[in-house]
Amino acid sequence: MPALYLSHGAPPLFDDGPWLRELFTWAQRLPKPKSILIVSAHWENAPLAITASAAHTPLVYDFGGFHPRYYRMRYDTPDATALAHRIAATMPDGEPLHQHTKRGLDHGAWVPLMAMYPLADIPVLQLSLPTHDPAKLMDIGRRLAGLRAEGTLVIGSGFMTHGLPFITREMIEGTVPAWSADFDHWAAEALDRGDVDELAAYATRAPGMPYAHPTPDHFLPIFVTLGSADDPQGAVRTAVDGFMMGFAKRSFELA
Repeated sequence: MPALYLSHGAPPLFDDGPWLRELFTWAQRLPKPKSILIVSAHWENAPLAITASAAHTPLVYDFGGFHPRYYRMRYDTPDATALAHRIAATMPDGEPLHQHTKRGLDHGAWVPLMAMYPLADIPVLQLSLPTHDPAKLMDIGRRLAGLRAEGTLVIGSGFMTHGLPFITREMIEGTVPAWSADFDHWAAEALDRGDVDELAAYATRAPGMPYAHPTPDHFLPIFVTLGSADDPQGAVRTAVDGFMMGFAKRSFELA
């Protein structure tokens, strides 16, 4: 299985037909995963933890101000105990993995997965984001790389730009601000070059900062994706690009 980074959107993604089709078509081009491990921007937790592995664990509706129908959505995935055991086995001695018994998938996980795998017939676990250090996140990705050979799809779920405090009426109506377009262009060029060091220095090197990422959470999952790839400097295949409310939707895969 490849390693994926995706811009996950919010619940209104389900009203965006073209974006839904892009995500679904992307999933259909891939081999069907035996299981999915996803790292979402919306669960920052240390020490490292995974969500509950029981079948039909309730979702986390970690958003506000949307239509009530979004809070009734379900994504009843199968038991993921076997995947939990495999993830635990990748952890080095002295670095425990906490297993939650009740926490389900948050919207950074279930929103894109519901678009990509709507049958909910694949075991899924979410891994927490335990640090803001790109090098340490790359290390976590490297530990998980072997799972891909066993049929597990490893996904980093964030948003290529995520300047929520700076959203304007013009952005809602379709205008793309320079800070978002410039950051997206910079990231695309760095990915094309395989320049992991440049990406890791995004806070000081990327144009559009700090507007593109006033907090780092939505960019950081990219480093788990890169770390879990066969070659973090390898060829990137872009699956989704463009903008939503001024934010870059760039999403890609690596072998």
